[in-house]
Amino acid sequence: MSSEVLDRWEQRLEDIFEGRPYDMLDAALTHTVFNFPLDIKPFRDMIEGMRMDTQKCRYHNFQELYLYCYYVAGTVGLMSVPIMGIAPDSRISTQSTYDSALYLGIGNQLTSILRDVGEDAMRGRVYLPQDELAQFGLCDNDVFSRKVTDQWRAFMKKQIKRARFYFNVAEEGASQLDKASRWPVWSSLLIYRNILDAIEDNDYDNLTKRAYVKRAKKLLMLPLAYTRSLSTHNLMSQ
Repeated sequence: MSSEVLDRWEQRLEDIFEGRPYDMLDAALTHTVFNFPLDIKPFRDMIEGMRMDTQKCRYHNFQELYLYCYYVAGTVGLMSVPIMGIAPDSRISTQSTYDSALYLGIGNQLTSILRDVGEDAMRGRVYLPQDELAQFGLCDNDVFSRKVTDQWRAFMKKQIKRARFYFNVAEEGASQLDKASRWPVWSSLLIYRNILDAIEDNDYDNLTKRAYVKRAKKLLMLPLAYTRSLSTHNLMSQ
């Protein structure tokens, strides 16, 4: 996507928040903006993430990768909270709920990155912290060779542990959303968490295999997600 297209998107975004939609799709978002307390910043930041993706395909460290994950996925969580609503009897602060939504987006994006390592490598992209690859004696060529080694498995264990951390800290906020909104959020959290399990089940081979959760397993997780959604208590995973 060209920078000119993204510039036009950003201008249309400004117009939407000013009540000047360009077409019917813009009008739908304008209607949402005027009916919910949405902030324009996450929308701007998502466009910035798209710009980043046109210019950058390597990330020196996790700080850089975190920023990318915030731009392309954490922003979705921040956009969603005003629409989903927060429970009137929420046990945590509004800011904590927004933080949890952000962390769920980060966890989802990190999981997507780990799931898609092989596919991204075929496009010449490596969305992994370069310094952490080096800590395990790895580099881009090891990713491109698509060979699963003990060093790769050890590296992947660290990356999966980090993604799970973000899912764990997201749980508190998921249980404090408006009751009608909790079930889909919990479903997303549990399904993405299971993608990490699938990578482990594939012996950490995300270079030649794409981890996924089978449809039957997804359906079986829905009752668990519903049960979690009924409680306003923090159910931090062990």
